[in-house]
Amino acid sequence: MPLDAFQNTFAGNPLDRASDRRSKPDWIAAQLASPESLGFAIWNGRPFVEPAKEGTMQIAYLPAKMVAELAGGPERLLFMGLWKETAVFAVDLEGPADPAEGPLRGLGAFEDLRAVALKLPASDAAIVATAKQMFEWRRRHRHCANCGQPTEATDGGWKRRCAACEVEHFPRTDPVVIMLPFHGERCMLGRQEAWPKGMFSALAGFLEPGESIEEACARELAEEAGLRTRTVRYHSTQPWPYPSSLMIGLIAEVEDDEGTPDQTELSEIRWFTRAEARLLIAGQIEDATAPGRLAIAHQLLKAWVEEG
Repeated sequence: MPLDAFQNTFAGNPLDRASDRRSKPDWIAAQLASPESLGFAIWNGRPFVEPAKEGTMQIAYLPAKMVAELAGGPERLLFMGLWKETAVFAVDLEGPADPAEGPLRGLGAFEDLRAVALKLPASDAAIVATAKQMFEWRRRHRHCANCGQPTEATDGGWKRRCAACEVEHFPRTDPVVIMLPFHGERCMLGRQEAWPKGMFSALAGFLEPGESIEEACARELAEEAGLRTRTVRYHSTQPWPYPSSLMIGLIAEVEDDEGTPDQTELSEIRWFTRAEARLLIAGQIEDATAPGRLAIAHQLLKAWVEEG
């Protein structure tokens, strides 16, 4: 649920996760059998959606019984939580054959999440992103990291258990610091060679063990752009299901407005005044483009511009 006035895409899942009920298999089974319960499908990471009004889209909900049949057991099934008193489930479908051309024909279409995220209601985008991240975790943890034997889904899909050594495995989230450095009235954006021509964005890197968020921010700015950090302040976070990151958005004051790209992570850096950054967001700089509205990097840049 949203807890702040500002909310990034993929944040603000409105469902009550009801985590205290996940470990009750009889309750889960009863909810799956209930005609009131709902579900939705994801196929190869693509959510099943349908057109809404005025060019928007929404989750194409299915009866929970249908979702259970598609799942064929607990392995591909995820209890998402409760919408008021209605249980919501998700099913993970894989393979080359599009289920929208088979058992789900005429009920919706599977679309790329990046392409439709801004067309979905914010709540729907957050719900499907949660499911996508969980299913990505399932695919990467089919075997026990302790003994190598197969694991099985429990707790409505939110835990995996190894029957051989009885070790329990829980979903992981990878924290990533993403920061907009500034000095005086200029901020800096970088670009990678592989990105579309002219695209610039905030700098980012994974948080390492034993490292604070502020220390990770300072380290990444030093490594990628040769900048020394003075202060770091928090802006917001964004769940990022590619495959399982939490983007920690920061705005960092640095000691000067110079810097050098490391030519490994960054091929180029560029400084923008507030006026130039405002034009960049508006798409009015000929040789540079800002990160899209989907990304927290866009919100960091916008927040800094609006401060001045």
